[in-house]
Amino acid sequence: VQLQASGGGLVQAGGSLRLSCAASGRTFSNYAMGWFRQAPGKEREFVAAVTWTGASTYYSESTKGRFTISRDNVENTLYLQMNSLKPEDAAVYYCAARVRYGGNWPTVSEYDYWGQGTQVTVSS
Repeated sequence: VQLQASGGGLVQAGGSLRLSCAASGRTFSNYAMGWFRQAPGKEREFVAAVTWTGASTYYSESTKGRFTISRDNVENTLYLQMNSLKPEDAAVYYCAARVRYGGNWPTVSEYDYWGQGTQVTVSS
């Protein structure tokens, strides 16, 4: 599956952005999906994940209550609604797809396909 992330940009602290990840090439609903981010000099970290049908979602402690992950299996698109953005949310955001059932949602190595990333900048 090919993944194309978009929607990043510059926003003031306290503002909102919605990221999108368009999937193509294979049946989107065959994959659980996740969002990760990576700031300069830091490791890639888990942001959120959603199961195949969208019935269950998972969040990191730092994004819980502010970010919402969702998917549209008709439009083959993954979303990340980000509210109340903080300067520490600034990073390149990546969408990822995984085939594995179960396991550990935040583990980078459990994801099989990755998008190219979209930059989010938050000004204070």
